[in-house]
Amino acid sequence: MEHKDNRYTISGTDIEEVKRKNGQSGMSYNEAIEWMAKTTGGRGTAIYSDTNMEEVKKQNQSVQDYNKNKA
Repeated sequence: MEHKDNRYTISGTDIEEVKRKNGQSGMSYNEAIEWMAKTTGGRGTAIYSDTNMEEVKKQNQSVQDYNKNKA
């Protein structure tokens, strides 16, 4: 059985329908990993984080300096 219409696979699957359903299925794997990294601080997900590490270090140092001077 030969299919000349590119809308269907050899087994008869409607490619456009699959694409439409995939578009409605929610986040992709990479989107989910990025979301978890940004909302939970997940381990091993630093590449997805938008945290400025140098700024965090400065803030931590400021707090430590303040606590030393207060004591």
